[in-house]
Amino acid sequence: MRPSGWPELLWAVAVAVLAAFLPMVANAYWLGLGVDMMMYVALATSWVLFSGPTHYISLATAAFFGVGGFLVGTGMSDYQASFWLMAGLSAVVGAVLAALIGFATLRLSGVYFVIFTLGLAEMVRNLVSWVQNNFLGSRGLYVLTDFRDQHLYWMLLAVALAVYLLGWLVSRSRLGFALRIIGGDETVARHVGINTATAKVILFTTTGFFAALVGAIIAPRWSYIEPNQVFSPQLSFFVVIMALLGGSGRLWGSIVGVIPFLLIWNWVDTSFPTQSILVLGLAFLLIVYVLPHGVVGRIEQLRDRMRGES
Repeated sequence: MRPSGWPELLWAVAVAVLAAFLPMVANAYWLGLGVDMMMYVALATSWVLFSGPTHYISLATAAFFGVGGFLVGTGMSDYQASFWLMAGLSAVVGAVLAALIGFATLRLSGVYFVIFTLGLAEMVRNLVSWVQNNFLGSRGLYVLTDFRDQHLYWMLLAVALAVYLLGWLVSRSRLGFALRIIGGDETVARHVGINTATAKVILFTTTGFFAALVGAIIAPRWSYIEPNQVFSPQLSFFVVIMALLGGSGRLWGSIVGVIPFLLIWNWVDTSFPTQSILVLGLAFLLIVYVLPHGVVGRIEQLRDRMRGES
């Protein structure tokens, strides 16, 4: 994740202001699609916040997202707690869980870290299902609020903007500089005195915080929640594909990846529902072999080449 200057920050704020008007002009279909897009923009941007500079591919997003949705459902369904209280609690729990996982596992790297985070998400999903079936007496939880899609959209937009602002600050800080060194060569980072474990845990914790918060916000949209729904491993893969497709070298690259991928996915899922997994696999191959640095990275390479030739 490269440092972002003031112009990029101003552009981000301007785009967020324009995006806030979508619920006022869109019909029900496009507003619903807008909610999905804003959810994935927030998740993918928070993923880039950690994985962009460190190059650690995390597939744990579904675990934190599911914790947020499940806690909101449990609190509102079983204890009649307020949505705002449970949303705040979910974000804190997501951050604590990410910190604990970070301290235990961020010494892993490469494929070992990828496999562990995927296994972690599946373990959490199965553990929650086991607790629900054996102790809570029901499989699903009801989340009934007065929120409509436009309210959820605006909340998710606020989260996405907050993630971007945090990322902008981090990229210009000593922590961001340390993370970029870690991403380049972690051994060198340790030799120059960087506490690599602490730096990675701090950013991984923010990813857990925001992913759980997004899961909490989106819970009222489903009304009825089951563990297999909020802990879906597909969500983790979607976030990684969207972030890498856009380009994890820039915070705003997630927007470039989310919008086209989600539009294509919705069309494929509607027109060819049995081929959706094939599309997911092809998307991975496309990124790895054709766009290893994402669309944004490719554009920047072409721009630099044109400047060099001139």
